[in-house]
Amino acid sequence: MAEKSGEEAPAGARGGLFGAGGRFKGGTDPIMEKFNESIGFDKRMWKQDIRGSIAYAKATTKVGILTEDECYTIVSGLEKVYAEWEAGTFEIKAGDEDIHTANERRLTEIIGSLGGKLHTGRSRNDQVATDTRLWTVEAEKDILKDLGTLLEAGAEFAKMNIDVLMAGYTHLQPAQPIRFGHWLMSHMAALMRDAERLQQLIPRANQCPLGSGALAGNAFGVDREFLARELGFDGVTSNSLDSVCDRDFVVEFLLWHSMLLMHLSQFAEDLIINNMLKCVEMDDAYATGSSLMPQKKNPDALELLRGKAGVALGRSVGLMATLKGLPRAYNKDLQEDKVPLFDAVDTVKDCLAIATGVICTMKPNPKMLMKALCPEMLATDLADYLVRKGVPFRETHHISGACVRLAEESGVSIDTLTLEQLQNIDSRFEEDVMKVWNYEESVERKSSIGGTAKARVLEQVEKCIAFSKAL
Repeated sequence: MAEKSGEEAPAGARGGLFGAGGRFKGGTDPIMEKFNESIGFDKRMWKQDIRGSIAYAKATTKVGILTEDECYTIVSGLEKVYAEWEAGTFEIKAGDEDIHTANERRLTEIIGSLGGKLHTGRSRNDQVATDTRLWTVEAEKDILKDLGTLLEAGAEFAKMNIDVLMAGYTHLQPAQPIRFGHWLMSHMAALMRDAERLQQLIPRANQCPLGSGALAGNAFGVDREFLARELGFDGVTSNSLDSVCDRDFVVEFLLWHSMLLMHLSQFAEDLIINNMLKCVEMDDAYATGSSLMPQKKNPDALELLRGKAGVALGRSVGLMATLKGLPRAYNKDLQEDKVPLFDAVDTVKDCLAIATGVICTMKPNPKMLMKALCPEMLATDLADYLVRKGVPFRETHHISGACVRLAEESGVSIDTLTLEQLQNIDSRFEEDVMKVWNYEESVERKSSIGGTAKARVLEQVEKCIAFSKAL
């Protein structure tokens, strides 16, 4: 949002709303003025601040603080302030300590001294709590839509590549064959949980603190439930003292965003490895080159997704450390919640957009993915073969392990062992054991819910698409 800057304040001057002549005899240190102000970042809440003020003007009219005409004048003035912000013509002036004082100062310039009645019974303590909750809930709802877009893109891509097989790993060692779509849906499953968690945060954040005053409540009996309805809140906060200092909803979002970015980091790391192995090619739009080596195509988008997760955790821990020693009720330390909150929202939205773009444009290489498969990954299938003939799994596990060791000691692949060699290890192996060495059949045998069989992966896909459309 663009805005004009006014003239610099004289050294030591106080803002017009808190100037000398009241509690204070003189000005403040110019460094303190700059140190104290938050307008540089909380101006992002201009829309929510004006919405809250319009609702509060109506609430004070209901209890007789304002007349209907006064309310009309104040609301009309606030709508003009809104229009200035929307057009990018709002002028921030010296003394505009925060978004609340800036908007009230401009309102008073437009309608005169009547603007001074707006703040009756209200404190910036409940005002900023209201603005921040409104802004956070709107951001969370927008992020849910972005998550839905990513989930749908991932599910559709998994469906498109349903027949591609790849190696599954544990401990970064070859484990069992899986479908490429199954691997991708494993990451979508984590993101679906993230979406569910975010949905659960919104009702707790969407509670109205307006009407709590500075800490003790509102002295004029404003109808807080009316305020909640006007502003689209689900209800009202229960304790005025807690209302003005509660930042749980900010901490919850920061913790949530650190978990989301952890999941995106894991997705990025998987892709970085597969890109290195030439199993998945990244689109040029999400890669960069080297200033020295002409051949390089670096997966920078993925590396940045991975790197953002550490910074996200720092934001969460940092704000919690700030909050842990605060006494009741409002303290200026709480001003420090805005920058990490705003940064977190911006980072999440950017990361979701990048991840969506990466998924939609990446190109799996079926030949290289198949090349990463090795017959030893079917050792469990070999054990399962004997299980189906009634042999206890703990016994078949040792028998299959002996086959793996024989192949290693012979310097051959396990699927080249002859029937005679297998029967020398256990006589219960029969000719049909040679059918075990088939990756497609191995994958299709994993047919329980959530497994990597084609039908089960497609179930996961359809469930994810339906979930994403409901966000």
